[in-house]
Amino acid sequence: MTTSPTPRTVGELRASGHEQKHLPAEIRDNLLAALSEGRDPWPGLHGFDDTVIPQLERALLAGHDIVLLGERGQGKTRILRTLVGLLDEWTPIIEGSEIGEHPYDPVTHASQRRAAELGDDLPITWRHRDERYAEKLATPDTSVADLVGDVDPMKVAEGRSLGDPETIHFGLIPRSHRGIVAINELPDLAERIQVAMLNVMEERDIQIRGYVLRLPLDVLVVASANPEDYTNRGRIITPLKDRFGAEIRTHYPVELDDEVAVIRQEADLVAEVPDPIVQILARFTRGLRESNSVDQRSGVSARFSIAGAETVAAAALHRATREHEPEAVARVVDLETAVDVLGGKIEFEVGEEGRERAVLEHLLRTATADTVRELFRGLDLAPLVAAFDGSTLVTTGSQVSAKDFLSGLPSLGGSDLYDEIAERIGARNDGERACAIELALEGLYLIRKISKDSGNGETVYG
Repeated sequence: MTTSPTPRTVGELRASGHEQKHLPAEIRDNLLAALSEGRDPWPGLHGFDDTVIPQLERALLAGHDIVLLGERGQGKTRILRTLVGLLDEWTPIIEGSEIGEHPYDPVTHASQRRAAELGDDLPITWRHRDERYAEKLATPDTSVADLVGDVDPMKVAEGRSLGDPETIHFGLIPRSHRGIVAINELPDLAERIQVAMLNVMEERDIQIRGYVLRLPLDVLVVASANPEDYTNRGRIITPLKDRFGAEIRTHYPVELDDEVAVIRQEADLVAEVPDPIVQILARFTRGLRESNSVDQRSGVSARFSIAGAETVAAAALHRATREHEPEAVARVVDLETAVDVLGGKIEFEVGEEGRERAVLEHLLRTATADTVRELFRGLDLAPLVAAFDGSTLVTTGSQVSAKDFLSGLPSLGGSDLYDEIAERIGARNDGERACAIELALEGLYLIRKISKDSGNGETVYG
């Protein structure tokens, strides 16, 4: 954040050469500047480059209000919050203004009176772009007063008459004048509250208890919503939907790399989680999104894979602390902990009652097999298979340290296969080396080259 500009009165502001820009022009100019300079105006968004972002940019260039439709966990709120970066870093406002009016263009009676009395001495202050974004989670108890405004009884008690426009307490949308107001889960607003937004959206004025104030509000209204065929809690009324200039559908990442990038960006990991483990979680999530056993109307949120990565990292830290390992590194055995706690994030089809865990375990095995196949493609694992001669057992588990696991591996008779396996993930320590070899063993089990027995927190390959 830079320091705010120096002008402190309207006269100083005019002398500085400042020009007023209305919000659509401000956003349009900043977006075009970013595109022409090759800067990414959408940091942190993955998988939308050819779909959502072009539609979003066209809507903003057109100056349209926007509603984003999509299942849970598709990044709708992140998109809305990223819009702040398209505002000027600092903008002048009349000091003490309730709705942040531009010094050149006072719109409320109080500010117009002060501007007439003080002229060029009208004091101004500067507002950072982060303060020009307001977000409201729509809930059934949201009122017209919250969004639009109401008569303030305290101002009436001070002696003003009820007909005085200065007795009005402005709601969230007028207070976002010259800024962005975002309404999450718009269908959850009661229909009578949505009706109250109609004038704000089209005529840009507000009506409060019989008052009709012609406030030329300069505001961008953006909203998010789940598809109506899933959310039975409410709907966006047709006249309000008609007033949004752009309706944009979001989606889950199409490419695996984008899914992995989202996990890496959003997950708060307390231990190292090697790339193959993250890829398994990403494939696991994508498998759930394609499964007939899962209610696809509800979707499988990106939070599923993010929470999975955080759980796996926590399991690795738990093991490293108990077993006094020098580094905490997640391994294949830690993936089972994700299955234990993530089932509640999925809505299964009615016919799958009682089979939920079996579905999760099957899809996790499929994701693991796909990852192992890609990771070890072209590598001959025959010496490792041959080392299991019928009496050899390799034990791992949630409380088996990497050192103990590695020391229990069978000899390969001079083969450097273990080193080659470790190199496939760029292993730099015992934890990463153990992770790579566990992946190889799990892959051999999944193609039925070796056996596996699990129970009481231990897994035995033989």
